[in-house]
Amino acid sequence: MDLGHQDILHTIIKGCINGDRKSQKELYKLYYSKMMNVCFRYAKNADDAQDLLQDGFVKVFSHLKSYDFKGSFEGWIRKIMVNTAIDFYRKNKGIYFIEDEDNFILETTRVESADSIYGKFGVDEIMNAIQQLSPVYKAVFNMYVIDGYQHKEIAEQLNISEGTSKSNLSKAKQNLQEILLKRAKTTYDGKF
Repeated sequence: MDLGHQDILHTIIKGCINGDRKSQKELYKLYYSKMMNVCFRYAKNADDAQDLLQDGFVKVFSHLKSYDFKGSFEGWIRKIMVNTAIDFYRKNKGIYFIEDEDNFILETTRVESADSIYGKFGVDEIMNAIQQLSPVYKAVFNMYVIDGYQHKEIAEQLNISEGTSKSNLSKAKQNLQEILLKRAKTTYDGKF
């Protein structure tokens, strides 16, 4: 980000802290698209993603005073959006995380050996397949693979054990693999 853009962003943030509606609208417009993509990765559908986005921006505006202007502002907002999505599913959707550590090694071996199929699909196709995962698997998959959380952090955020996080990631990958294999067989007329 160039210095001119940083100055503009700094001015917008200060305006938001002071309750300026025009600054709030500018900040919202600036980050709407990127944060909607974050929310959509965790949501069941577009309506839930929109709800998550709105809740996330409410939190952004209410916590802006705590932003210290160090580090990436986009990363700071992204973390709020991810945490909003996690809270939403943990509190309102009654997600139950599956404890199944015994199958983790077997499933991981089976899934990891087939990771090469992901290279045959575009980003949109993979994101569409991720949307088909159950909320619990989608949350762990997104946190680990896309947002870069470690299993210990996922476990703390979702109030589960690290083993459950690992197991859910393994099952998410397995389910994703099955969705993509099915699509590949249909797309490539069984020649996959």
